[in-house]
Amino acid sequence: MTLLASVGHAQALDGREAGLQAAHHALNKLGAASPSLALVVSSHQYQPREVASGVSSLLGDAPLIGFSAPAGLTSDGLHPHSVVVALLSGDFQAEAHWLPGYAQSGRETATRLMSLVNTRSEPQSLLFFADGFNGDAEQLCSGLLNNLTLAGALSSGDLHTGSTYQMSGVQTGSGALTAALLRGNLRMGVGFAHGWNPVGSQFRVTRSRGFWLRTLDGRPASETYAGLFGFPAREWAFPPLSHLARLYPLGVEQGDAMMLRAPIRVEADGSFRMNGSVRDGIDAYVLVGTRTDCEKAAQQATQQALSGLGNVKPAFALVLVDIAWQMLLKANPGAEVAAVQDLLGPSVPVAGGYTLGQIVQGKETPNFLNQHIVVVLFGEE
Repeated sequence: MTLLASVGHAQALDGREAGLQAAHHALNKLGAASPSLALVVSSHQYQPREVASGVSSLLGDAPLIGFSAPAGLTSDGLHPHSVVVALLSGDFQAEAHWLPGYAQSGRETATRLMSLVNTRSEPQSLLFFADGFNGDAEQLCSGLLNNLTLAGALSSGDLHTGSTYQMSGVQTGSGALTAALLRGNLRMGVGFAHGWNPVGSQFRVTRSRGFWLRTLDGRPASETYAGLFGFPAREWAFPPLSHLARLYPLGVEQGDAMMLRAPIRVEADGSFRMNGSVRDGIDAYVLVGTRTDCEKAAQQATQQALSGLGNVKPAFALVLVDIAWQMLLKANPGAEVAAVQDLLGPSVPVAGGYTLGQIVQGKETPNFLNQHIVVVLFGEE
């Protein structure tokens, strides 16, 4: 049975109608085939239960996982205030799982996830989405084994209120992790890259507590950025600068590589709210991205994903992009998808959305990333 994929998207006044229309478009493109897995990217402005209800009303018992984002992505470009539904059909099995305790303990969620993986003896792939505002993704990664192909992302939404959600079938909510275990005649190839480089400014992290980076070189983090970019420190605590700080992540040397850590927002006291830890006493570089470098990174990630597929032809591309790319490419919306499609060709359906972090395989345990694009290609073994 050939692996088939289709993508639909829709915009409507309420989530149920948008979800129903997006699923309807995707099903029409799939033809007579039955969906084996549904992936949903939904605007955070919709009510998650309404979206899940609308999609599920047409898909029935098909396994479904999804997440919220400020905008969805397809081959046609960027879609704000929309629902994107991608359907896969083929000779493979998918199980959708809902793990509601992620915000309380990333490590315990990882243990539960691995116990689900270990109930099956055959090789599996893992695809998952978790809350981007609540929960410890690094803790999750430390508990995941690196012996299976995996890819994940942290859902995003309204940076001001911290609203985000995840979905699995008709189950929805925040603070959760939703996962799909895939086995059978299916292969995943995963690639990742970023388009940010140091601008020469290096600082010492002098005070950091949990997800809050308090001071750089002994001064509030906002004062450091004020000196670099010219806006008064107090203005960094308010929109739009409090969110645009995401555009300027910190790069921390980690062996031969550079780890990126980006603020979610700037707090009233001038500290940066991160979703990955930055240790005291380390040196960090301020990084700046460009459209050209991001387009190159998108193609690099796609090429890496193609290499991961080997001689298997891609049937579908899932593109998980950091929310900083949406900010950077505002004048050229969808440029990252166009770069991916240039390599894949117009016949490969693309779906995705903007995220607050990405998770990929590492050397010993999976890596939690900020500021990256992750391209997940699906092909038939």
